[in-house]
Amino acid sequence: MKKALSILIFIFLVTACKNEVKNKAAVTSYKIPLYAWVQLPENATDEELKKEYQDLKNKGIDGLMYSAGHDPVVYKRVGKIVKQIGMEFHAWIPTMVQNNNPKLKPEWYAVNRKGESAYDKPAYVPHYQFLCPNKEEVYHFLEDVYGSIAGIEEIDGIHLDYIRFPDVILAKGLWDKYGLVMDKEYPQFDYCYCDKCTTDFKSASGIDIKEMEDPSYVEEWKQFRYDLITNIVNKLADVVHHKNKVINAAVFPGPNSIAKKLVRQEWNKWNLDAFYPMNYNDFYLEDTKWIGELTKEEVSSVSNKKPVYSGLFICPKPDTKAKEADPENHGLLPEELENAIKESMKNGATGICLFTPNRMTDAHWKVLQNVIHTDFTKN
Repeated sequence: MKKALSILIFIFLVTACKNEVKNKAAVTSYKIPLYAWVQLPENATDEELKKEYQDLKNKGIDGLMYSAGHDPVVYKRVGKIVKQIGMEFHAWIPTMVQNNNPKLKPEWYAVNRKGESAYDKPAYVPHYQFLCPNKEEVYHFLEDVYGSIAGIEEIDGIHLDYIRFPDVILAKGLWDKYGLVMDKEYPQFDYCYCDKCTTDFKSASGIDIKEMEDPSYVEEWKQFRYDLITNIVNKLADVVHHKNKVINAAVFPGPNSIAKKLVRQEWNKWNLDAFYPMNYNDFYLEDTKWIGELTKEEVSSVSNKKPVYSGLFICPKPDTKAKEADPENHGLLPEELENAIKESMKNGATGICLFTPNRMTDAHWKVLQNVIHTDFTKN
């Protein structure tokens, strides 16, 4: 009897141990999908790049949104290294913002309500030279850029950025930086009023927008401009998909609560393969709970049918954040990072995208390693 009991106890213990090992393996095998926006380190050798990207891979990064302008040689070179290491490689290329390119004509740039061109009088900062999305020549220029880059073997996909109009209203955290109170849509920040846009809108709606006392109240005019961006995105998506590559974009949060209102992005209507909303809470003077609320809206806006990667803005100098006047130097502190990830994932995000690894301190990385294998959807 005692022998039989001992055998049963032994079998029970072995089974329990096996289940424990199995459960531990299941826990450790889960990992939050993690991407990052990165730029080319100047003058880095192949060995230096390999070391840097292997380190990112070891820290849990699954793919890079990589910025190297329009240079196919750089994308091919770096892409080969990234693919050898085992990460995804997406070409991160601005869309409507284009600077100092002899292929572009001044008349292709967007015009504000005051009649000023973004070419020679850009809003806010010198690099805000936005093209008009309603020009066929602009589409063909972008078609050539993205089509040629998407054709590179080492590229997994195209990552659109600045695929929008200039901010008609800045995020509230930026108002002090530019000495502005943006309580409404002001003419110098309101685009595009070029002849083609205003003429096409009048033909479609019967409304002469230049005769309106306050165009910001004309819903048809807003929708017309949402559609201009949507149309060019979807045409570019066809180009990239024809190359058998994926296409995704960095977008403003929302889209209904922020993206549409601030930059005319109705991105839930875009035929893209994934979205990377820039849920930069400090820019909106909000906490990490806000990240969760926006993520829920974003996931719902695409009916849970497309991946949404929550973009998180990292504070590069946590010790001096409180003294920093420039919001570009703000961002998530190490002690805020876990909750930002938790809020994103429990509200439906497919994963996380970091802006940027270079801003991550050792303390940030430690937090990330502690949470990256946590399935917050089950907590």
